Amino acid sequence: MKRLWQQTCSFPPAARLLMVNQFGINLGFYMLMPYLAAHLSHELGLAAWAVGLVLGVRNLSQQGLFLIGGTLADRLGYKRPIMVGCLLRTVGFGLLGWVDNLPALVAASAATGFAGALFNPAVRAYLAAQAGERRVDAFAAFNVYYQAGMLLGPLVGLALLKTDFRLVCTVAAAIFAVLTLLQWRALPTGDGHAADTAQCGVLSQWRTVVSNRPFLLFAVAMIGSYVLSFQLYLALPLAASDSLGASGTLVTSGLFVVSAAVAVAGQLRLTGWAMGRWRSEQALVRGLAAMGLAFVPLALTPRSSSLAVLASLLAAVVLLAAGSTVVYPLEMDTVVTLSGDRLVATHYGLYNTVSGLGIALGNLVTGALWDFALQHDVLWLAWAALTATGLACAVSVAALAQNGHLTARRVEPVPT
Repeated sequence: MKRLWQQTCSFPPAARLLMVNQFGINLGFYMLMPYLAAHLSHELGLAAWAVGLVLGVRNLSQQGLFLIGGTLADRLGYKRPIMVGCLLRTVGFGLLGWVDNLPALVAASAATGFAGALFNPAVRAYLAAQAGERRVDAFAAFNVYYQAGMLLGPLVGLALLKTDFRLVCTVAAAIFAVLTLLQWRALPTGDGHAADTAQCGVLSQWRTVVSNRPFLLFAVAMIGSYVLSFQLYLALPLAASDSLGASGTLVTSGLFVVSAAVAVAGQLRLTGWAMGRWRSEQALVRGLAAMGLAFVPLALTPRSSSLAVLASLLAAVVLLAAGSTVVYPLEMDTVVTLSGDRLVATHYGLYNTVSGLGIALGNLVTGALWDFALQHDVLWLAWAALTATGLACAVSVAALAQNGHLTARRVEPVPT
């Protein structure tokens, strides 16, 4: 904690506020969202399709509108989308706890999703601008606050849930209301990047980003890392349930805690250790390879041995989290580098959209492969495919680096 405090204090006040802001965002989000499906189905009595619709609208409105959020941030400045996003979350989370009809729930879910699309690209672009040459260190500290919010959110939500789900929603909404007020009072307005779009239209702004070939290649190459990270929600819980039965749910909860704890405790140390030994692109490639190799223990473990599966799951989560902590700050820094420090939020918006589409497709393929492997008793095949995904991702990024596609460049606006 002392090291985190010292590193946080070494950045400008705006950067420090953005880090604390992200902790609050994740705290409020994860204290509510893990329990929303149960509330909709059990307390409100919605059919499964309706529950899926409410949850799906939130994901679609966020992943599908990241580009819009990034575009607005580059045109209007970073502060306003961050504030409006948090205000929308305040309204959306408040409604989720106090309305009981499907149209209102869908509208609230859409508002919470669009809120994320507004503030996510803006926060990252603003932090990059404030950090300057220390972007890697800034994003490393930022990820500690991010993971800490993920770690504490479900625990706070569970404690409040003993009273009432509406209390959970009200407290989550109050957190976002406080964040909105803090940003209005303390976040500087002049971020200096809205001028990039003063002389061009939205279409020109999008064409400039889409025509940035090295950036697009990097975004596609990194899809595999997001697919692997999402297996904490898909393949690993399925493996726990398959081998451990009723205890699988408890084990899955423990895996989430371990993953977040590794990131919180190890982010700054791992980032410093990796950057002290390798160049940025080398550390990025090794982190991606580690994420892929995380699934090797599961491929070598027989599913009939519950204790061995439990040990392999723990090893996989630790290695996956460690690889992710190395990758994240370098990945965020590379996006800024490839943007040429122009239209940074729009680049982040498109990057998030590409990764979101990749996650959806990757989950579909992983789920189908899991069903096939389970039916034919060849689960090692599913784990081997995930390992191959990580290694392919690492090789792709290494090839981009070798060909000079990850170096800084000036991105010129493309006329409409």
